[in-house]
Amino acid sequence: MKKIVFSCFVLALVFAFLSTSAFAQRETATGVNVEKDITLLRRDLRGDKKQLIALNLPLTEVEATKFWPVYDQYIAEMAQHNDEFYGLIKNYVENQKTLTDEQASSMIKKWAEIQIQVAQTRQKYIPLVEKVLPGRKAALFFQVDRRLSTLIDLQVSSQLPLMAQ
Repeated sequence: MKKIVFSCFVLALVFAFLSTSAFAQRETATGVNVEKDITLLRRDLRGDKKQLIALNLPLTEVEATKFWPVYDQYIAEMAQHNDEFYGLIKNYVENQKTLTDEQASSMIKKWAEIQIQVAQTRQKYIPLVEKVLPGRKAALFFQVDRRLSTLIDLQVSSQLPLMAQ
């Protein structure tokens, strides 16, 4: 039953995002204006992600009392990385037509650094989550979290234009 609920929620989430306008395609005189779209997308995703985790991570009352504050700390740290990532996306989209080879190379290196920081934050939180949840539930949390993050990454990247030659 939980798998069905999770699958339906994820499908609804995917279709909702696919039906939104492609923020990378709306051009202005200076490139593309994406600030508002990114802000709205991120706000929706944060709320939906917590709900999806709650639906798919069965917690006792005691576990929930201990887990959600750790989750909130984890999300706050991940939000810092995401802020950097979305800033990078905004910069890319606004300047994609005028990027030099050096700027493009710098952006891809920064993207890789952000991905490493995200992985390090996940690694940092594994023992913290394991302190408040049994091992199987901790693993389930990170599985669901990673799947949702992958879905979000797919949605964002599918809306970004590829680097023009």
